Amino acid sequence: MDIAQEDFSKAKKKAKLQSLFYAITRKNPDLLSFYEVTSIIKPKSETYKGMQTIPVEKIIGSEGRYHDFSAAFYPKREMLRNRWESVDRARLSDVILPPISVFSIGGYYFVRDGNHRVSVAKAQGVEFIDAEVVELDSQIELEEGLTMKALKKRLVAYERDEFIKQYKPTFLPMSEIYFTSPGAYPEMVSHILVHKYYINQNVSKEISFEQAAVSWYKNVYKVIVDEITEHHILALFPGHTKGDMYLWLVRLWDDLKRNRKDNSVSVDEAAHIMRKRSRHGVVRRHISYFFSRFFK
Repeated sequence: MDIAQEDFSKAKKKAKLQSLFYAITRKNPDLLSFYEVTSIIKPKSETYKGMQTIPVEKIIGSEGRYHDFSAAFYPKREMLRNRWESVDRARLSDVILPPISVFSIGGYYFVRDGNHRVSVAKAQGVEFIDAEVVELDSQIELEEGLTMKALKKRLVAYERDEFIKQYKPTFLPMSEIYFTSPGAYPEMVSHILVHKYYINQNVSKEISFEQAAVSWYKNVYKVIVDEITEHHILALFPGHTKGDMYLWLVRLWDDLKRNRKDNSVSVDEAAHIMRKRSRHGVVRRHISYFFSRFFK
């Protein structure tokens, strides 16, 4: 067995050990998926930064090979051996390899091209690597081992902070209004603005966002949340909030009204339908869990 073969075997063992450690610590044992991350944080712009020397430890994801390497970029699959070893042999022979290509998000990097080169560099303790960089804007902190669930939580917290910073909503009981899904706080602002628009159709002087928000809370949000409470819907969705249920019920209510020509759907009827569908969903989840455990 030559040096490159030994290097790959050692790196593959490290991937197994890391996966075990991350399972114990409840971290993501795989690289982050570039497309999953960007589908959550939705970068608004990208900038070509050209050639740079970047820290290998800051590379935490991949565009297409995130299942093939561990979170620390050690190889997980035997099928990677030939390509990995050829890159390692080039390194051992002092062959200059072309720079990798990466996306930069929040100070961390996702490999577009050069996954095996990054993996070999990581296994050999190389601290820096040349890369062609395209930067995407993001205010959300990333890190190695981050799960999609944790990333969503960070985005929701960021959106809540941004809402409070922009509107300073002392006029709303924010201790009662919480969401767990990305995009929920901007959607709430949209609901308030639509409510403001309809109120302004019937008054001579345009009302402020603050006045519209107070009216929305009393006449829309609280009414719908009361329906959710009356129908005991929240109990069917552990881990979610009344705010989540409000958004889901509003969306269902809108869908039901669109499907009826006369628009004759009350929020109470929508809540009843939501509870009925939710209970069926709970039963299906229990059956699915039972069979998955039985056949496992």
